[in-house]
Amino acid sequence: MKTINAISNFANKYFAIITIIIAIVAFNLPNQFIWLNSYINILLGIVMFGMGLNMKPVDFKMVLTKPLPVIIGVLIQFTVMPLTAYGIATLLHLPPTLAAGIILVGCVPGGTASNVMVYLAKGNVALSVTMTSVSTMLAPILTPTLLYLLAGQWMPVNPFAMFLSIIQVIIIPIVLGLIIQKFFPNIVEKGTQALPAISVIAISGVVAAVVSGNTDSIASSGMLIFLTVILHNLSGLLLGYLIAMALRLNVDTRRAISIEVGIQNAGLGVSLANTHFAAQPLTALPGAVAVVTHIINGSILATIWSRMPVGKKQREVEQAKQVAEHV
Repeated sequence: MKTINAISNFANKYFAIITIIIAIVAFNLPNQFIWLNSYINILLGIVMFGMGLNMKPVDFKMVLTKPLPVIIGVLIQFTVMPLTAYGIATLLHLPPTLAAGIILVGCVPGGTASNVMVYLAKGNVALSVTMTSVSTMLAPILTPTLLYLLAGQWMPVNPFAMFLSIIQVIIIPIVLGLIIQKFFPNIVEKGTQALPAISVIAISGVVAAVVSGNTDSIASSGMLIFLTVILHNLSGLLLGYLIAMALRLNVDTRRAISIEVGIQNAGLGVSLANTHFAAQPLTALPGAVAVVTHIINGSILATIWSRMPVGKKQREVEQAKQVAEHV
């Protein structure tokens, strides 16, 4: 068990480096990884199943006890990220496939890695976990709707088909995880130590699949893709913080909202692009690049904020207890 725990801690700590290495290897040896394209939805489903195993009623308690920060955070996430993506696509005159791809990244819910980043950044962990959970549950409705409204001019979008895909890839695995956690708590408690490593492997598999299948496209338009994704990600982190500051929220709450808004579930974007825009594989590239860049930028920001304490020692102790319940 100690070995599994050590492997999981290593995978969490070096998630960004691992995904970068996998992307580089897949780019140079595409034939070794292209078979993974058939398993993208399954790989993401594994990550969401793990999220369900870790979810607890306390994750939604804040919606009832302190709803305002949650409402503000989720509203910022589902407005700033989609609209920023649309603005960048228009400003940079992106090709239709890349424009739809970056908007798709902007329309997906928050990523699970954000919770650990908020903890490291001395942010409001309870708010982070709640925002991730709430935005994920709202995704079947909001993601297809926003994508249809903002990306419909570039690519044909079928909101209902995408709604069904999100139910299959996200909601069903999460519900299964919740059910198993309910009826087999002892087994789940022993197995959750391996979940971080499994999630890193699954996300790395998604990256390898997309990169290996689009080596020529990455080589020809790689800089434009990286510029688009990084600009979008940094805009989300900055605007999330500034809006929260303008609303006079606490510093730890600002940090949580900033990271939650900026760190998206890019793996879901890849899965949806692969399913609904298979004829235009470039649509999945922004999501694949975002998986890596979001982790890198979020980790850097969390490291910077970790050196800038925001409250009393007791707050740090409480947050340590909170994150221990969800890691």
